[in-house]
Amino acid sequence: MDDTRKTAIIIGASRTLGLGLVAEYLRRDWDVIGTVRGSRRTGLHDLAEASGGQLAIESLEMTDSEQISALRDRLARRTFDLLFVNAAITRGDIPIGEIPTDMFAEVMITNALSPMRAIEALRPLVAPAGTIGVMSSDQGSITLNTEGGQDLYRASKSALNQLMRCYAARHAEDTQTLLLMDPGWVRTELGGPDADLSVEESVPGVVETIERHHGQPGLHFLDYQGQIVPW
Repeated sequence: MDDTRKTAIIIGASRTLGLGLVAEYLRRDWDVIGTVRGSRRTGLHDLAEASGGQLAIESLEMTDSEQISALRDRLARRTFDLLFVNAAITRGDIPIGEIPTDMFAEVMITNALSPMRAIEALRPLVAPAGTIGVMSSDQGSITLNTEGGQDLYRASKSALNQLMRCYAARHAEDTQTLLLMDPGWVRTELGGPDADLSVEESVPGVVETIERHHGQPGLHFLDYQGQIVPW
């Protein structure tokens, strides 16, 4: 990788939005490290083979704190302009009273706790004027929740947003930009086939919004069009 170009590390990059983010940053001539779970081949491997060395792949199970620490140690000599954490699961539209305890724990660990663990561990690798972003959702907005549904997914994204606010307060003196990104309703496995946007329609807006807020410290909750999302 060329140390003179901008660099990004994207956590959760094997498919859909994460893969789209990697492709967009490669198109913009960034060097990128993308993570995948396990050793299986993914679309990210195809991108890496065609990238001419601009894309490197790391294996990471984000729910495993030891793997996060090991990744940090492997990358200890690197400095990144962008750390972006993209990870979420849903287990269907189930009323909260019917959700098993283990399912509740699984979704909260994956969608809220693990992204924050990754950010806390990898933040020293981000340049002082760099950006730390995480994929949120307008379904994490309490203000916008007028119809209910998707109780657990909404709760996990609200928890993620709250934890990022805690992080921002704890690191209030930092000069890094902090972003919660809502990609819109995207046709992914999570968003479903009836969603408004394709990955190709959402991702350029996400990246453009990240770029426009470069150098603006503090926490911002924004959608893929750059609009403020209410908490």
